[in-house]
Amino acid sequence: MTDGTLTSGAQRILEVASELFYAHGIHAVGVDTIAAQSGVTKRTLYDRFGSKDQLVAAYLRTRDRRWRARVDAAVEAQSDPVRRVLAPFDAMQGWLAEGADRGCAFVNAYAELDDAAHPGRAVIEDEKRWLRELFVRELVRAGVDDPSGLALQLLMLHEGALVAHSVAAEPAAARSAREAAEMLLERAGA
Repeated sequence: MTDGTLTSGAQRILEVASELFYAHGIHAVGVDTIAAQSGVTKRTLYDRFGSKDQLVAAYLRTRDRRWRARVDAAVEAQSDPVRRVLAPFDAMQGWLAEGADRGCAFVNAYAELDDAAHPGRAVIEDEKRWLRELFVRELVRAGVDDPSGLALQLLMLHEGALVAHSVAAEPAAARSAREAAEMLLERAGA
């Protein structure tokens, strides 16, 4: 199911669930609360999404699409290969400045979804794999040696900055991660 195929009621359910899941956590929010705040019955929620697990997966897919679109736009706005590699860090700074005070929704959800078969886990794992592959692609374009190894380092900086921003309440985490990424790129000859 994509946002484009959702009924207006299902879209409202997804929007409310998304706000609640991000603000309070997945396990802390029940379907009763989501249905009540959406102005629908639990039956409507289950008719539209099948289960809370599927609703969680839809929430994560929606965030994933928005995040990818933001990063892709930031990358495509740059012509310089090094600035293209750094674009996900710039996108992250903007995202955090807009109120992503609980950090990465994917990391938060992963901590709560201990069942490897949960449909949300595949969304999360795919998003992290996609970001690493984006770094690899742009590093190849920039002509660095060992783009795969450097991509892993950049991914670790990126993800660490998200966690430091939210868990350690470090407002300079994203900027600091970008600066570290620049140093790694310089060292790699980019």
